[in-house]
Amino acid sequence: MTNTHGQNVHKLADYRPYPFVLSATRMRFRLSPGNTRVHAELSLAPRDAQQAADLVLDGGKAVRLLALTIDGQPLDPAHVTRQEETLTIAADALPRHPFLLETEVEIDPSANTACEGLYISNGMFCTQCEAEGFRHITFYPDRPDVMATFYVTIDSDLPVLLSNGNPVGQSQGRAEWHDPWPKPSYLFALVAGDLVAVSDSFTTRSGRKVALNVWVRPGDQDRAGFAMESLIKSMKWDEDVYGREYDLDVFNIVAVDDFNMGAMENKGLNIFNSKLVLASPETATDGDYERIEAVIAHEYFHNWTGNRITCRDWFQLCLKEGLTVFRDQQFTSDMRSAAVKRIEDVQALRARQFREDQGPLAHPPRPDRYEEINNFYTATVYEKGAEVIGMLKRLVGDDGYRRALDLYFDRHDGDAATIEDWLKVFEDATGRDLAQFKRWYTDAGTPRLTMIEDWQDGTLALTFTQETPPTPGQAQKLPRVIPVAVGLIGPNGDEVTPTQVLEVTEASQTFTFAGLGARPVVSALRGFSAPVMLSRDLDDATRAFLLAHDTDPFARWEAGRELALSALIAASQGKTVTGDYVDAIGRLIADDAADPAFRALCLNLPGEEEIATRLSSEGLTPDPDAIHAARELLARQIAETHLDLLSQLYEDMTVEGPYIPDAAGTAGRSLRNAVLALLTRIDGGERAEILFGIASNMTERMAALTSLLRRGRGQAELAALQDQFAGNRLVMDKWFAVQPMAAPPLQAAAVARDLSQRKDFDWKNPNRFRALLGGLAANHAGFHAADGSGYDFTADWLLRMDVLNPQMAARLSTAFETWTRYDPGRRAKALAALERIAASEGLSKNTREMVSRMIAAGR
Repeated sequence: MTNTHGQNVHKLADYRPYPFVLSATRMRFRLSPGNTRVHAELSLAPRDAQQAADLVLDGGKAVRLLALTIDGQPLDPAHVTRQEETLTIAADALPRHPFLLETEVEIDPSANTACEGLYISNGMFCTQCEAEGFRHITFYPDRPDVMATFYVTIDSDLPVLLSNGNPVGQSQGRAEWHDPWPKPSYLFALVAGDLVAVSDSFTTRSGRKVALNVWVRPGDQDRAGFAMESLIKSMKWDEDVYGREYDLDVFNIVAVDDFNMGAMENKGLNIFNSKLVLASPETATDGDYERIEAVIAHEYFHNWTGNRITCRDWFQLCLKEGLTVFRDQQFTSDMRSAAVKRIEDVQALRARQFREDQGPLAHPPRPDRYEEINNFYTATVYEKGAEVIGMLKRLVGDDGYRRALDLYFDRHDGDAATIEDWLKVFEDATGRDLAQFKRWYTDAGTPRLTMIEDWQDGTLALTFTQETPPTPGQAQKLPRVIPVAVGLIGPNGDEVTPTQVLEVTEASQTFTFAGLGARPVVSALRGFSAPVMLSRDLDDATRAFLLAHDTDPFARWEAGRELALSALIAASQGKTVTGDYVDAIGRLIADDAADPAFRALCLNLPGEEEIATRLSSEGLTPDPDAIHAARELLARQIAETHLDLLSQLYEDMTVEGPYIPDAAGTAGRSLRNAVLALLTRIDGGERAEILFGIASNMTERMAALTSLLRRGRGQAELAALQDQFAGNRLVMDKWFAVQPMAAPPLQAAAVARDLSQRKDFDWKNPNRFRALLGGLAANHAGFHAADGSGYDFTADWLLRMDVLNPQMAARLSTAFETWTRYDPGRRAKALAALERIAASEGLSKNTREMVSRMIAAGR
């Protein structure tokens, strides 16, 4: 069927197996920037020899067909139909037995600006085929449930020629590769260019020696060592924790400058955005190092959860992504601080996914329809998908989870699986009925969980009610299984009962705790045991008590967060703010026994977007200017009240010795930088100026620069950074991003506009474009400026980018997704910008789908 925009809507209910079995694919590439030739041989057989079916191949409109034969015989053109994105061979022209389909096509990688399919990045050929990029290379059944072994020959005079699998032949101007593991086309990869390798090896537990290479441009070798270390740690961890061993003779990673996403898990040849490979203390921050470690792990873990077992169709995307995100979160927790990692994951979920659930782009982790699959690479699929895995593990226990995962790998190795397959292995391994739990996959929205306490004669009763607000296309929601981890703390601060997981399965449900000597303080939703919004009648004094005494790190942090939000919401609504939060933070500042990274998280106030989300969830209209002012006021109040403590802590947390991006060094710098951000509000920027001048690493320099820019200063430091790193593309991306992000709100759009006029604003590069527009979007009050300047600037550039790279334009259009929650003046300006985008002639289906859904939310 088609939607009102005339575009195909894909529906889960319409899934049918491909009518042909593809056993092997042989390809030969003759690379040339303007006219690459691709010869493909597909070994096909009818799935049902008694049932005639047309052979439909996907192929982009820029793919030029030169030859087409079956078993060596040319086809009658009358039996072949070419449409914009498909090539169809009539059933009566096809054999009823296995046959060989051969195609010869020509494509133009130099003209491919969308970074999808085969394209050129600074002279290097590279591919990106997920989700539907392979169809821009040749005609093929470009769907994840069609899996084949691949034999690839690459002809080129470029020195390095890479593809999936193992190398099986190498000669002057030619390389041959064989991937023995059947894979869908989205996992195909090819790279050819002038590259050098940082090499090492890993011996698997069964004794296979695997050659490891991180391929970078000449001159970048000294910044690839940490990526290699991360890869080796990932391979060892997956063997130890999941029992998964690598299965090829070589594992290659390539750093690419022009890449729409972070990285891609192509079998044996992972292609990475260069910002997630290259790092040195002088050019990368602690956050960069941690992201590199996590994303290297994520893509490697896909070898089993995504490659060996892939998804049957794109509706099942959260199966491979949610599970692999959960695995990379476990990995980072083991490599660094589990408590800090959990808090950071919850912060990211609330900032991105909760916002998504509240807006017009809300969808379930497994949607039942889509127009453009690239628009569903979302926080809901990834981060909420991971939360669902975490809940499942919590419900069945560690042993049950391990049994289920072992069964999953044994049962579905080589399969294209579904959510139903995934849940079935848990049911079979643990005996648990997961029919109700499945609603987490099929229902959109964030459940609202309310907890009411009743204390009588030594018995505490906790009554939970759950409700999920309507979302687009889903007005009514049935109750879900919500695991709520609860602990009880006595009046003296001691733990009364260990953590218990209560399973809330009904709309309203009561749990009792009897035989208590005194009324305890309830620590609820420990470890953020379910992705819900918890509402409870809790005063600031009790929150302060939990911040001081809770033994669960997340719950302790959450108590401080709730204290801060209570103060910030009151201030943004023009109400008087009590001193409970400021006093409680003072006690935490003085707590030298607490983890520095944890203290840093508590000192960083909730972001303006998070405050707006909370106000909106309570039925209030957020005022971006008032939110910004309230946050600045509270930060200044903390700094003034605890000036002596903060000043001493800043000096005490000076990290001596060489820079090491490990957990301890990162924790110390994060706390010192959090303190600096507070002190800069009252010291005129003196400390930040000194730190910028003496810093030996990019973490401290960026922290100092950000603090200065937020005070309307930092121009000399910006100039110094540019002078030193003008030729370093990744540092300059930071330079472009930090200015609109940290600018005073009334100046943010003007700063972004000035930067966009610079010659070094290479907007066709996804990283540079994302840096500038993402930086502005991250400035909440600046993007939502009352005069509409943030909306207009963003719309101007989305329209320009859409012509060249629709994926990038569509993804950054999500800056508008919350437009309906603001005041009428802002809504009118945001709607005008969205309608201007929608009215553009030739708008891509990617951006049109996103914009039309956002516009519809305001009607």
